[in-house]
Amino acid sequence: MDNPLNNSDYVRWFRNSSPYINAFRDRTFVVCFGGEMLADAQFAPLVHDIALLNSLGVRLVLVHGARPQIEERLKERNIELQYANGLRITNEAALQCVKEAAGSVRVEIEALLSMGVSNTPMDSADIRVVSGNYVTAQPLGVRDGVDFLHTGEVRNIDAEAVHWQLDDGAIVLFSPVGYSPTGEVFNLTAEDVATAAAIQLQADKLIYLMDSEGIEDSQQKLLRELTLSDARDLLQTNDKLPEDARKYLQSAITVCEVGIPRTHIINRHIDGAILLELFTRDGIGLLITTEQFEDTRQAQIDDVGGLLELITPLEEEGILVRRSRERIEMEIEHFTVVERDGMIVACAALYPYPDDKMAELACLVVHPDYRKQNRGDVLYNFMEKQARQQGLKKLFVLTTRTAHWFQERGFEEVDTKQLPMEKQGLYNMQRNSKVFMKKI
Repeated sequence: MDNPLNNSDYVRWFRNSSPYINAFRDRTFVVCFGGEMLADAQFAPLVHDIALLNSLGVRLVLVHGARPQIEERLKERNIELQYANGLRITNEAALQCVKEAAGSVRVEIEALLSMGVSNTPMDSADIRVVSGNYVTAQPLGVRDGVDFLHTGEVRNIDAEAVHWQLDDGAIVLFSPVGYSPTGEVFNLTAEDVATAAAIQLQADKLIYLMDSEGIEDSQQKLLRELTLSDARDLLQTNDKLPEDARKYLQSAITVCEVGIPRTHIINRHIDGAILLELFTRDGIGLLITTEQFEDTRQAQIDDVGGLLELITPLEEEGILVRRSRERIEMEIEHFTVVERDGMIVACAALYPYPDDKMAELACLVVHPDYRKQNRGDVLYNFMEKQARQQGLKKLFVLTTRTAHWFQERGFEEVDTKQLPMEKQGLYNMQRNSKVFMKKI
């Protein structure tokens, strides 16, 4: 923190995270992770993040897996693994391994959470974690002629009891086992438990910490955002998705369909991954949401503050003509904005001159953090389409610094006399802007 640049970056990050800190207080998050987190000794760093979220008032439900621990016990006892349709068949011997492994993992997690976060600012944090028979399960039964024995599925979550614990400030821990009213124990998948918990607790977020780097599209490019419909399409059309990715996507689709707005799928190997995903606008994982994360729309009067934040730095550099708040408020109907998770990241204005069949494209700005990502072109194309829909034939711009950008998009330099007469009368000779025009 001795470097001023680092100080500046820290202050900027902290300011940008503050809306999320406020928004997440008293919200319920379900966080699901595999038993690999403990097998690879990665859970200790995660404890820091869990403690921090808990201290910020986030209501946390943790769902752990135990696959490597179960498989280790099966191997030690020479018990053959049996699968059908991607599901483990749990016989009596395997069930004993499941109970031992789940119990061992649960105790280890409780111990790590109970010891606090030593040698950190959260050293004195009092983290209370509770677990119990909150999950009622039922057997999968016989499917396609296969008896799955003690493999089950979630029937119900005791949401009322869980909410009591969350209201009391505790972290609730679920294991991948469930119990029947007759006292039977069933082997469950962590994904099934997490999905049911998120739905029945009416959680605000479902978060998966996955073992691989992320989920890829058909071109092997890591995905960062998916709408509900996009997630459905990916699941149906990409038959090369790994099994864990398919499970997470199906879970995300299921919870989104019942109204849980966001599911996050994060690479567990990144230190602080859960904080980077939750407290930065773009995150580091895959977001699956019921709504568009980024939207291009008509500006509204409530956007004036965001517009000023976006354009003021360029006005101070002399790149844009200064516009007062009052002027922007009066001209707000001319502005289009790109909103990303509540933040205005780009804008442009269109001033039509219907008698001349022209329009001025003005104030085309993209936030520095989002440049070189094609947003300028997307916004420009949107504005050009708007102009054509209004029956206009030409676009013109006045610029002092960005001539080449517009020339690359088909604009040609013209004399000021080609501007509409009304605009000629407003032309600032002292600023001496160049005029570029394009037929559309």
